[in-house]
Amino acid sequence: MNILHIDSSILGEHSVSRELSQQVVNALRAATPASQVTYRDLAAVEPGHFSAASLAAAGTPEAQRSAAQQQEVLGNSAILDEFLRADLLVIGAPMYNFTIPSQLKAWYDRIAVAGTTFRYTETGPQGLCGGKKVFVVSTAGGLHVGQPTGVGHEELLKVLFGFLGITDVQFIRAHGLAYGEQPRAQALQAAAADIQRLELHELAGA
Repeated sequence: MNILHIDSSILGEHSVSRELSQQVVNALRAATPASQVTYRDLAAVEPGHFSAASLAAAGTPEAQRSAAQQQEVLGNSAILDEFLRADLLVIGAPMYNFTIPSQLKAWYDRIAVAGTTFRYTETGPQGLCGGKKVFVVSTAGGLHVGQPTGVGHEELLKVLFGFLGITDVQFIRAHGLAYGEQPRAQALQAAAADIQRLELHELAGA
């Protein structure tokens, strides 16, 4: 099984989502020792905003690309290839200002490729990546699940992956982290319980 581990927190060693996403990967490795893990840190190496320059680079014949365009295409291809190879994704997704980090959205913009990960048909869009599974480590300073303020975070991730045909998305949550020491400790305990409840034994034969 190929595992793609994505972190997007800007907080480095102080990040709860990074700590928990690593715990999920460790649990996966224990359950599936033969698995291969690819790691990408979106805060350390940012994809950059998807722009007109991104589109121009992709649309320019290879022999005519500038050095900057060639670098853009190679970076985008690497991101897409990692995603396509992955059977399972572990994504650290903290909430920043009611949504996902812009670095994580920029990463998604590189994997949403018409004709490769989705296509349009006469009856509407069709995702082409339905065999993949996603574990999302969802962290937030406040409490937003089921609230209007959560629409741009977990609900958005469901929409984004659903568009690619991925409906098997599970959340490991640590929310209310900014509410004080006791709520923070309870949030971390809840996340640890979420990790323990993951049905990793089903992946052993994958």
